[in-house]
Amino acid sequence: MKSPLENTVLFHVGSVPVTEVVVVTWAIMVVLVLGASLAARRLSLRPSAFQAMLELIVTTVDGQIRDTMRVDPAPYRAFIGTLFVFIFVANWSSLVPGVEPPTAHLETDAALALLVFLAIIFFGVRAGGIGGYLRTFATPTPIMIPLNFVESLTRTFSLLVRLFGNVMSGVFVIGIVLSLAGLLVPIPFMALDLLTGAVQAYIFSVLAMVFIAGAVNETENTGKERKPT
Repeated sequence: MKSPLENTVLFHVGSVPVTEVVVVTWAIMVVLVLGASLAARRLSLRPSAFQAMLELIVTTVDGQIRDTMRVDPAPYRAFIGTLFVFIFVANWSSLVPGVEPPTAHLETDAALALLVFLAIIFFGVRAGGIGGYLRTFATPTPIMIPLNFVESLTRTFSLLVRLFGNVMSGVFVIGIVLSLAGLLVPIPFMALDLLTGAVQAYIFSVLAMVFIAGAVNETENTGKERKPT
């Protein structure tokens, strides 16, 4: 079986190789963007089944943001919602014959973890400015600056490892069982893999919310402590 660290090169753009993972990832993004654009143009007071499903997703994401972050969901809805939907669809892309989930490859998960890392910085800076966000690394004492910085990196790395390990392991198990037992036997494993993919999309999004909320709260609290009484 092919290693998850190996990528099949489909074609070249000049001297740049374009791999199967890149093509599948861009295909998913195009489908999601076009689907969202078409849905936004056909909104109605009498929602269709598709619109009702989209409204349920938005309502669910808003409720999860409120429960997890204890804030108004509007500023975070676009990022968290897009993150969840993309990972969910990417994990379930294995339903398409011949398609391997992009999240079963290290570079895709690294890119998603990097987006969360940048989002933590963005929302933290927006909550208290650059100075306010940087001061959180000196909490409770400047001696903690190196440890707090390493902690921010390791939290992001944990997202990468968790998503990559779970999705990749599912792909490997199904591939091995399929090669040994034929077409029908792996169906229960495929169902379990789909369930795992949905759960991993949820966990990744919730952890992103927790990390962002932590950065925002720490920045706001640090700013309040510095205000004169």
